[in-house]
Amino acid sequence: MANSKRTLFLKRRLRVRNKLRKVNAGRPRLSVHRSNKNISVQLIDDVRGVTLASASTLEKDLGVVGKNNVEAATKVGVAIAERAKKAGVEEAYFDRGGFLYHGKVKALADAAREGGLKI
Repeated sequence: MANSKRTLFLKRRLRVRNKLRKVNAGRPRLSVHRSNKNISVQLIDDVRGVTLASASTLEKDLGVVGKNNVEAATKVGVAIAERAKKAGVEEAYFDRGGFLYHGKVKALADAAREGGLKI
């Protein structure tokens, strides 16, 4: 029987996270979640189990409420980069989850890099 899209997504997410954990111990994780309507990102310290910073298209001050396109992802990437600097984080590792590194996810990562975050 064929695997469903959800099952393949979950397998891909576990594969990506397990590879990243082996290589990037000690650095915070920049975790991306993308839905059909919004995109959000969190800067997570896995050692302490706390979220250091977050940004999302649901925030009204970014001006892209309810949008999920490359432009909105770019604004979210810039926002997370400046919030990470305020939290004292200069470098993190990029956790794309089960999402492909293309389009909105790539735009978010590139904007965070341009904002000064080393990922």
